[in-house]
Amino acid sequence: MQPSTVANTINLTASPSQFYSWQNSRCAYEVHQPINTTPEGIPLLLIHPIGVGLSRQFWQRFCREWYNAGERNSIYNPDLLGCGESDMPHVAYTPSDWAEQLQYFLQTVVQKPVVVVVQGALLPVAIALVQKESNLIARLVLSGPPTWALITNKSPEWQQKVLWNLLDSPLGSAFYRYARTRKFLHSFSTRQLFASDNAVDAEWLDTLLAGAENPASRHAVFSFLAGFWRQDYTSFIASIQQATLTVIGETASSISQEGKKETPDERLADYLSCLPQGRGIKINGRNVLPYESTAEFVAAIAPFINEVF
Repeated sequence: MQPSTVANTINLTASPSQFYSWQNSRCAYEVHQPINTTPEGIPLLLIHPIGVGLSRQFWQRFCREWYNAGERNSIYNPDLLGCGESDMPHVAYTPSDWAEQLQYFLQTVVQKPVVVVVQGALLPVAIALVQKESNLIARLVLSGPPTWALITNKSPEWQQKVLWNLLDSPLGSAFYRYARTRKFLHSFSTRQLFASDNAVDAEWLDTLLAGAENPASRHAVFSFLAGFWRQDYTSFIASIQQATLTVIGETASSISQEGKKETPDERLADYLSCLPQGRGIKINGRNVLPYESTAEFVAAIAPFINEVF
């Protein structure tokens, strides 16, 4: 599916980058609101994916389409620590670290319940956030979550540490220099993320190149690649009491060997069988639905977000 076409006149206002301090680090975010009208409904809190060059900029196309579709919810779009305009300390980040950052953000900046919209394998961050601050989460949207095999199997701690030490080395730095080239980003995106090669456009690649310009951005990426997020989340998913919508791409795939044989229907069924208040839908696209299938993604989640329960 081709990316959404965005009109030249966009019914959107975004504040300039704003900042708050958390654990001696400066963290960035932006707030979007509909123009010339009062925001309505539950605010959205967006959790961007982790990867080479990825940050809150991942959600810009979604935010534009949200308001073009006539929706009026405020949108809070933060940069996780180690990404975008947030500080990038040289540490091994865990889902709990990022969840604590977002918990503080909810408590001090947003100060009201939100709908969490989380992309891909950052699901563990949303799960940890629910555990820490359930009262400020009204419902959840899971966009292209990991395969069930990945989200329910813990990788050995020794393996995580070995991978981190290997990546956090001159060899890893050399790899990152190659990984942030346009050639690599285009190849990886077409092989692993998008259903259509044509959807890997200049906007996508330029955003990743800009996001990866600071070499310190590698620490968050290496934390993800080392697998610090790889735990068994079965019981935590089963304990989520908020209504949760799982959105899967028709051609969803997995980078990991554990999930290679799983079909999108099987993935969706596994999540729905575990979530106490789970709903599910499949739409066109592969693994980055808010970007590749923006209009369809917005149409799929808006009724759920604004439904009166």
